[in-house]
Amino acid sequence: MPTQSLLPARLHSVQRQHIEHIFLLGEGVDVPQLPAQPTIRRSWLRCLNEYQLDPTQPRPARVVTQQTLIEHREPVDELLHVARAGVDQLYQQISQLGYVLLLTDHRGITVEFRGDPHKDRLLRQAGLYLGADWDERFAGTCAVGTCLHDRQAIICHRQEHFDASHISLTCTAAPITDPQGNVMAVLDISALQSPSQHESQNFSLSLVTLYARMIEDAYFLRRYRDCLMVRLDTSREFVHVNGRGLIAIEENGQVIAANAVGRELIACHQHRWPPWSARHTPILDELFECEIADVLSINSGSDDQLRAFRARADNTIYFISLLEPRRTRSTHAQQPPASSLPEPLARLGADDPAMRKIQKLAERLRNEVSVNVLISGDTGTGKEVVARALHDSGHRSSKPFVAVNCAAIPEALIESELFGYQPGAFTGGRSQGMRGLIPQADGGTLFLDEIGDMPLALQTRLLRVLAEREVMPLGANTPVKVDIRVITATHRNIEEMIQRGEFREDLYYRLNGAQLRLPSLNERADKLYVIRRVFADVIKERAASESPRLRADAISALLAYAWPGNIRQLKNALAFALATSENDEITVADLPEQCLSERITRKANDLSSDSCSDPGQPLLDLLKKHHWNISAVARALGVSRPTIYRQMQRQGIVPPNWLH
Repeated sequence: MPTQSLLPARLHSVQRQHIEHIFLLGEGVDVPQLPAQPTIRRSWLRCLNEYQLDPTQPRPARVVTQQTLIEHREPVDELLHVARAGVDQLYQQISQLGYVLLLTDHRGITVEFRGDPHKDRLLRQAGLYLGADWDERFAGTCAVGTCLHDRQAIICHRQEHFDASHISLTCTAAPITDPQGNVMAVLDISALQSPSQHESQNFSLSLVTLYARMIEDAYFLRRYRDCLMVRLDTSREFVHVNGRGLIAIEENGQVIAANAVGRELIACHQHRWPPWSARHTPILDELFECEIADVLSINSGSDDQLRAFRARADNTIYFISLLEPRRTRSTHAQQPPASSLPEPLARLGADDPAMRKIQKLAERLRNEVSVNVLISGDTGTGKEVVARALHDSGHRSSKPFVAVNCAAIPEALIESELFGYQPGAFTGGRSQGMRGLIPQADGGTLFLDEIGDMPLALQTRLLRVLAEREVMPLGANTPVKVDIRVITATHRNIEEMIQRGEFREDLYYRLNGAQLRLPSLNERADKLYVIRRVFADVIKERAASESPRLRADAISALLAYAWPGNIRQLKNALAFALATSENDEITVADLPEQCLSERITRKANDLSSDSCSDPGQPLLDLLKKHHWNISAVARALGVSRPTIYRQMQRQGIVPPNWLH
């Protein structure tokens, strides 16, 4: 290591110390003053050992000639055209903070620059100038050069630079890649002076990375503007405006190219499924649980032009929008196939991947009378709704749909209820006998809900009905022929019941010709659609002349709640809100207490807190303040009106108009 006397005398003490640290690292000596970032340390070692740069000999900034600059700009002319809007917008945000902006090509030559013209001489001396060369092999460790080498965003702050003449600078850079993932440019913001703390530049890293991605995506959109393209994001709210993933596709679903997020998704799948590694790009329906027709029909088949699909490798739900080509490519591309789902099946869900799979399978099964369907799912997930949609969408829709809850009929009566009985078949029966539920479903659909609760003895008779398509009413001598479509449902684990001897295995396989597994409400990506659909159904059932609306705070609370009782609980909650609301809109204060967050519920509990010397006083004061308007007090506290009434009763508070 050079001693102090061997270092050039013109160097300042800070520069001398900086050079000493570089040589210490080169000799393998670790001291606290060395850079903490491994990326910077590796770059210093490259500069010493690979590039043979001498830290004791600071190099003046190298600015290429005008002709050389033109030669570097021509290959990235299309990128520059796209990037200028982002460059100008970013510079407007940073210029007042003393920063300049550089956009370099893949060799580190600055091909676009924004800076304060009043500091032109200082900026040129520092290399913060149009045409400046920031290749790591010449300039040493720096944001642009090291970013190009490591292909990642980086902060190079003050003494992290290799060249001692750069240690007053702070620079932050992020790569801009082409659709194949190759670095084609670097976006950098730099300042001549900055605070000494490295953390002071964290904001710049986020800002530069954001704008680099925006420029990259704008270039991608321009490059593939004549192709079909899907935009995707894990957040529904931002897909249209800021969808992070972009994938260009052929009409058959073959992936043409993708931006950084799209390439990460493809790489994830190629890692999970090694056979794909031999191919350049996969088919879109290999990435997601979908068919290409699902994607092509997004714009015509969904109200908000969005669909949700589940990624095959990591099970993540992505919301996807379809971007049509700028110019027509073919007749096929002009008219993507519209959704063929019948209206009853279409209403089952919006863009939840699990529900869409159920919808498509139900569409294929709706007229397959020979295939019995078993619908499984937690209590309240809408099994009967799915069964009725199957019936209503098939050619039996004009015939009866008979629903039987096997858990609700007393075991002693279930046989007579299902099969019917002849006059005088047993004491207490109707004198004229009764036609059973199974014969009533003749020509239509028989829906057996909670089939897992059917007594074992009756399972044998049901198996015979399914095999022979006839029933024997109690007391009858002649069987009755029936033409029925059988759909069953259960929330129980039938396989475990079979192992315990509680359910006939042969009946299970007879009923389970096809199985539809319903997700819980909390697992669904289309929860907002379900909330609005159920709300509309509840309003329709009430046959009210006015149609109240759900206010945003109520929707937020409904979306945040876990819904252990699923759609049935949601329907009850909305019916409660409609029945108790005094206005033409449903607010969070109108919802049942269990639908509110813990914070809001805690407010209600605080009303009766025993720690207060006079627990009734806070509530009493609020009531007086709002002139005994219960709804106003409920809104102020963020609780429902029934909660206020209960607390008034507990605390013995009586409104003045009740005293007379």
